Amino acid sequence: MARLPYLEQSDLAPEHQDLLKRNITLYKQLAHSPKMLRAFQTVGYHIRFGSPMDTRLRELAILQVGWLARSKYEWSHHVKIAYDFGVTDADIEGLIADTAGKPSSLDPLAKAVIKAAREVTLDGKMAQASFDTLSAAMTKEQIVDLTVTMSFYNAVVRILASLEIDVEPEYQTYLDKYPLPQG
Repeated sequence: MARLPYLEQSDLAPEHQDLLKRNITLYKQLAHSPKMLRAFQTVGYHIRFGSPMDTRLRELAILQVGWLARSKYEWSHHVKIAYDFGVTDADIEGLIADTAGKPSSLDPLAKAVIKAAREVTLDGKMAQASFDTLSAAMTKEQIVDLTVTMSFYNAVVRILASLEIDVEPEYQTYLDKYPLPQG
């Protein structure tokens, strides 16, 4: 149960009603601070639509963060979004296997990206070996965008957990298909 009431467009001043054109519970909580939500959406929009990063790799990094954080909201939303950006069921199954230390069919660059996302999430920073591997395959701009993406979504999962934001019913099918680990 969310810690703050969910706001609707009609609850906001006219100049802020556009913030809720995407009708998701995360935004309905963050709308209690319209300026913060606007800044939050600006970063998220750049990550999704403005970054030169490979979209499949970006989504795998975000999924890794959601999986490790056991964030039902982040995981379910980004499984759906990932499909739109070229991630396959085999990729998701590969991420789950790779995270558990099992063999996967993921390509080497995808494995390197999710390993880096694990390091940022669990260790607070990307290891030098991972940075070197990614630097050999990506531009400096892509490295920065990937690092910001992994870090931003680590912040997102903490916001979701701290505000206890509920998963919308239409995303439950993604949790049913790929349930998060317990514990």
